[in-house]
Amino acid sequence: MKKIMLFISVVAGLCACDKHDPILPGERHSIFQSEKVNILNISVPNVPDDVAAQVYSDCPYRQDVQNTVWDGERKIFAGFATSNYVVGEKNPICKDGFVYAGLSTGELVKVNAKTRQIAWIADVYRQSNMTGGASVLDIVAPIQIYGKYVYAGGLGGAFCKISDATGAYVWCIDVGVEYPFVIVNEVAYVLDLDGGLNAVRLRDGAVYWRVPVKKAAAPTYANKIVTVGKEKFDAETGAIIN
Repeated sequence: MKKIMLFISVVAGLCACDKHDPILPGERHSIFQSEKVNILNISVPNVPDDVAAQVYSDCPYRQDVQNTVWDGERKIFAGFATSNYVVGEKNPICKDGFVYAGLSTGELVKVNAKTRQIAWIADVYRQSNMTGGASVLDIVAPIQIYGKYVYAGGLGGAFCKISDATGAYVWCIDVGVEYPFVIVNEVAYVLDLDGGLNAVRLRDGAVYWRVPVKKAAAPTYANKIVTVGKEKFDAETGAIIN
């Protein structure tokens, strides 16, 4: 009887971990309302001349490649270590005493820096990546907090708007993200893994327009122009500016 109870407790523990852990097996549910990105092919309204970049330089914590967040020598959060990750520096961001970190296992975590309690964890990867450990799921693009929401995208093929208060999804779209994205008023300019620049409407995740780029790079915004590498695009229409 003791062996049976031990087996049940182990299985229950695995299932509990699996809720947020792509490496472990188990049933999962899609984070997408639709697997198809809704491209409207219309202009972006009310684009501003410029936008102030968000800076998170006041965040004193560091993150290592094994998904551990540190305050000096003190662990703030220890995630699931994996051998599949993208080499490079990952910087958590901070707000109101909380630390936000994107993990190589494709999750976004919000942690109370003082108590080390997890406020919430959200998966940021597409359904086809939910059961295997071979895929690279890193959240490598910097996380952004805009108003009451957190925006994150990763190599697992998802770009998501998440409630800062609860960790609940507002929407996720099937767009993989490697480079930093730019939020301008109510639009995010996101370069996807397929080499397309997307003007994503923050309200519902619909895409005003999508245009191909010749060479991938982090988008920048100025004077109503989105620049990717040496290419310039009209922020309203996506038209190439010569």
